[in-house]
Amino acid sequence: ELEKTLGARIVDVDYSNVDSLVAQLQDNNVHTLVSTLGGRSPPEQEHALIQAADRSSVTQHYIPSVWGVKSRPEVSWSPVAAPKLAIFEALEKTQLEWTLVANGFFLDYWGMPKSKSYLSQAILALDVAANKAAIPGTGDTPITFTYSGDVTKFTAKLLTLDKWEPESYIISDRLTWNEIVKLKFDVTYDPTDLLRSGKITKLPSHVYVYKFLPKEALQGMPTQFGLLLAEGVLDFHPEQSLNDLFQLAFMQDETVVPFDLENLFGRLGLDLGDRSGERAEWL
Repeated sequence: ELEKTLGARIVDVDYSNVDSLVAQLQDNNVHTLVSTLGGRSPPEQEHALIQAADRSSVTQHYIPSVWGVKSRPEVSWSPVAAPKLAIFEALEKTQLEWTLVANGFFLDYWGMPKSKSYLSQAILALDVAANKAAIPGTGDTPITFTYSGDVTKFTAKLLTLDKWEPESYIISDRLTWNEIVKLKFDVTYDPTDLLRSGKITKLPSHVYVYKFLPKEALQGMPTQFGLLLAEGVLDFHPEQSLNDLFQLAFMQDETVVPFDLENLFGRLGLDLGDRSGERAEWL
């Protein structure tokens, strides 16, 4: 039934058995493996997929489950970044052609439930429902934002390219926190020293997440992300993004026009104002 809904086949796999994974890839003629393992999946599962794809006689291309940013060695201190760095190291040792999709921060988190999303809800920096914000750092560092629906569309188009770059960027929007909170959020700034101590300002909607994620764990995740954001890790400046590559498709097919912050906040009844000048600066 789910296969009909998704329009795709579902195959049971055992991530603890690399030989079985190799057989599944070859039996199903999987030439490109796109990993979408969740953030709570054990790192061993991704490494098993990488080993299986490299051993498979039919699999040639691999997209790891990164979906955000390419972590650099200088941020290896972060529990968020360290497992990703290990994935890149493992892929470098294979014969696979691979690319990571760097899309920055998912816009979805601030549009739920008015914007369709399959991501789990998380309250990060902006509590739209309570009109409050706890901004990591000074709020002046630009951040790349992309809607998950755009990520799927651009990734599908990425698969049509004859050659992949090591990093594939998707940029729906780029703003600083301070540009966003001018929408009359009640703002608190969390200095990096506070974030390094493992603490953040509690937002009103956090209490609704505690039943899914303990308070200690909820504090830990935003502090790590907050430090990365404050240090500019998600301020992308690629020579060419997938947006650039598929610009013609934008003009021909409105379904691939990026869903940006203006669209998102418009649905929430918020107005970012005239941004035509600043967009021309980075597009």
